[in-house]
Amino acid sequence: MTPVAIGELLLRRPTLIVPVGTTEQHGPHLPLGCDTIIVERLADDLSAAFNVLRAPTVEYGVHAISRPFPGGAALRHRTLHRVMNELIESWEEGAGVREFLILTAQASEAHLEALSTIRTERATVQVVDIFGLDFGPLLDHPGAPVQGGELDTSVLLYVAPALARMDLALDFALTPRMLARYRPGHTRRLPEGSPGSVGYPSLASAQKGELLYKFILDRISSYLAGN
Repeated sequence: MTPVAIGELLLRRPTLIVPVGTTEQHGPHLPLGCDTIIVERLADDLSAAFNVLRAPTVEYGVHAISRPFPGGAALRHRTLHRVMNELIESWEEGAGVREFLILTAQASEAHLEALSTIRTERATVQVVDIFGLDFGPLLDHPGAPVQGGELDTSVLLYVAPALARMDLALDFALTPRMLARYRPGHTRRLPEGSPGSVGYPSLASAQKGELLYKFILDRISSYLAGN
């Protein structure tokens, strides 16, 4: 878009959707950019539905790096925090954005803290961890960790089915002790023996993914409709 076109949209509604993904492994069956692909699709759909701007995606976040699973790349907490502060400041001062909606799919507490402590002069910042929503009966194992399991695998099967290698998917059940390390909002490291994912990707399906995706989309749409 040209600066003129951007300015015209911001005059109608000074809102910017900012998708923040990760480049993180999610087991042998999902691509490294699984989280990024999903939040990009959400940003596109919300931008089209509400005629609001969406920023280019920030493709790196804060997460643990596992050497046995090559390709992942992460930022430090302070690096992501600084990058996001500088970007938000640029858009607030240079374009007059007054409302930022940050979409992410990473439950690491360091990642979420880096996003939720962004400083602004006048703009509001809303951070949504899309996998932190309560999916209740939509999942066979609600509350399970999101690392290549039922939830994110299902959503990717709906959003980008060609990128999921379900012939390589492996279930990995967590013991109660393991599960305590994976509760939402805490930094997670894969337990010994994990194939790179945890939970039950065998329970995933595109049909389930469609219901989950529409649930996420509806929840975020309710927020945008009310602002």
